[in-house]
Amino acid sequence: MTAVQIPGVPVVDNGLLISTNPATGAETGRFPTSDPAGVAEAVRRAATAGDWWAGLGFTARRDRLLRWRSALARRIEELAALCHDETGKPVADAIVEVITAVEHIDWAARNARRVLGPRRVRSRLLLVEFGAHLEYQPYGVVGVIGPWNYPVFTPIGSAAYALAAGNAVVFKPSEYTPAVGQWLADTFAEVVPEQPVLQVVHGLGDVGAALCRSGVGKVAFTGSTATAKKVMAACAESLTPVLLEAGGKDAMIVDDDADLDAAAEACVWGALTNAGQTCIGIERVYAVDAVHDRFVAKVVERAGRLTVGADGADIGPITMPSQVDVIRRHIDDAVARGGRAVLGGPEAVRPPFVHPTVLVDVPEDAAAVREETFGPTIVINRVSDVDEAVDRANAVGYGLGGSVFGRRRAVAVARRLRSGMTAINSTLTFAGMSTLPFGGTGESGFGRIHGDDGLREFGRAKAVTRRRGPSLMPAMTFERTPAQVARLVKTIKAIYGR
Repeated sequence: MTAVQIPGVPVVDNGLLISTNPATGAETGRFPTSDPAGVAEAVRRAATAGDWWAGLGFTARRDRLLRWRSALARRIEELAALCHDETGKPVADAIVEVITAVEHIDWAARNARRVLGPRRVRSRLLLVEFGAHLEYQPYGVVGVIGPWNYPVFTPIGSAAYALAAGNAVVFKPSEYTPAVGQWLADTFAEVVPEQPVLQVVHGLGDVGAALCRSGVGKVAFTGSTATAKKVMAACAESLTPVLLEAGGKDAMIVDDDADLDAAAEACVWGALTNAGQTCIGIERVYAVDAVHDRFVAKVVERAGRLTVGADGADIGPITMPSQVDVIRRHIDDAVARGGRAVLGGPEAVRPPFVHPTVLVDVPEDAAAVREETFGPTIVINRVSDVDEAVDRANAVGYGLGGSVFGRRRAVAVARRLRSGMTAINSTLTFAGMSTLPFGGTGESGFGRIHGDDGLREFGRAKAVTRRRGPSLMPAMTFERTPAQVARLVKTIKAIYGR
């Protein structure tokens, strides 16, 4: 019997992590695993490399990151094919993922100096004799723990920004996608051969735990909420700061003045792309009563046209085989509790595939509404108005993204959603917007990648003051006189006491 028994399930055999295609079982690669000592050694090498990398300065780092960007852009098809082989996702979806990652590398490289470089800060009255400036210094080594569902885009959203900020990176890719993670590190080494600035450590969850305890300056994690809590607990032992992008249960609200064709198209894409295995995927829809039935019909018509299969289809396999059981449980529970499958249903679960499923009239306390499904399913429930829609959307513990379709109230409704991101008259678009921060609240984690805020996550704020003249109203000294204190009090009352 071979070590690999179930397609898509990673196996460690004789110190090698073996990755396979979840649809066909074809092997995609074997990679040496790391133990805690190996992780510690990688971090030690990264610390030396990080000193060299930080010393290059913003301009030299930008140039090298742009060369990495160019390498990925030239080899889009190669990386997309590897992503397809390892996750099963359609090649077209993988191409979009790579393109988005390329955009983020470009933006981070070009904007790091503006966001993180030294800048003057204005003084205030009490310390007017001092000048001030602020800069962001790198942590040294950042540990990145990546997911399997978007093995290119998501870790690059942390790694590229950490690198642009001057850090070295030790990257632990998901055990389901080690080949993609290794490819990213290898291509970076081609353009930065001098030092191991971006390294990969392979293995199961114990390797991620070792990385959390390895002495890195910060850990950036993307994955489930349950695992995020374990990462945070491990990092708490040494007060290592963490950035956590955890699960989601994103909702779409469809108002009575929405463009229903556009809303249905976006809903089907937002819910079913990557077989629904998207942290910011649309899993719940609240459609106002006046448009609910027409909207459901349009969604069913579009979703029903999608093809499912291993190659050349719109929807590929479920990458992590155990997730099929979660999807099946959610569908079965929804139907058993009075929900109706207007497309798909229990018979749609045909491992390793799940066909599109649209559920309506599902109770709000059902698992399909409360828990992250991570499959090609959509729950569309009827509401009386947008106020009820907002209340229901905000009733779960997750708070990652969301979507609003409408005209006159759309912006106001978007602001009321308890989420880190909201798209108006579109879905998922904030993920590709390199200028905007990406992250959530509540059980979806905290911290941000992407945009200015994402760059600042990977640098420590360093404040510096410098005396530029004598103190006219000395306060912070034992040499102050009673007269000077009295003058200080008089001045403050005159300015602030009115």
